[in-house]
Amino acid sequence: MTSSELWTRATADRYDAEETETSSAAVLGPTLAFLAELAGEGRALEFAIGTGRVGVPLRERGVPVVGIELSEHMAAVLRRKIDEGTLPVSIGDMATTVVPGEFTLVYLVYNTITNLLTQDEQVECFRNAARHLEPGGRFVIELGVPPLRFLPPGQVAVPFDVSEQHLGFDTFDLVEQILVSHHFTRDGDDGRYRRDNSRHRYAWPAELDLMARIAGLELERRVADWDGALFTQDSAKHISVWRKPT
Repeated sequence: MTSSELWTRATADRYDAEETETSSAAVLGPTLAFLAELAGEGRALEFAIGTGRVGVPLRERGVPVVGIELSEHMAAVLRRKIDEGTLPVSIGDMATTVVPGEFTLVYLVYNTITNLLTQDEQVECFRNAARHLEPGGRFVIELGVPPLRFLPPGQVAVPFDVSEQHLGFDTFDLVEQILVSHHFTRDGDDGRYRRDNSRHRYAWPAELDLMARIAGLELERRVADWDGALFTQDSAKHISVWRKPT
């Protein structure tokens, strides 16, 4: 067990409904094309596969996918979509859980490496990815760049979504590199809001590169989105690809 917070049954049951935009063909199309190209003729392993938002359609594209997921409740939602024989999932944490065989691709999307709340565990996640990769295989991470430039002196909160249905903002502990995502979501038509929050350990691209080096991986490329846009100092996120030497 790692420091990751477990997703509850209630959260898992409503996850897909709250992620309809990120599950749309317009959003997922470039993601699936990027990952399928890297997987090639080999197998892919998804760390923190969740409800299968990415893993299920990637499998439907013909890429053999295996998943690791900490929350049994999230995995149960995935299992409603696809059977175990078609997409096997092991319950466990992504830093230490080992599944059989080697893979041409290991991937971890949607900021999920930040669910590991210590640097040591994030390093172990890279080591676990390297452990599963065949020589020449790739490890892919999708991660936001910490928006600390938006913090004036004395401020610790940055909003990331303000709408009628949802208010979201992050608060930062700059010493421990911990952010807490706060969500106020309107449920139903009575005007009431549901409050949720989750803790994350943010990391900079250069820090991830050092973790990769510790794990014996080499940076191959870094882009700003799944379409391959140039990564710059103004990019809000990055897609990074590290390669296991042959």
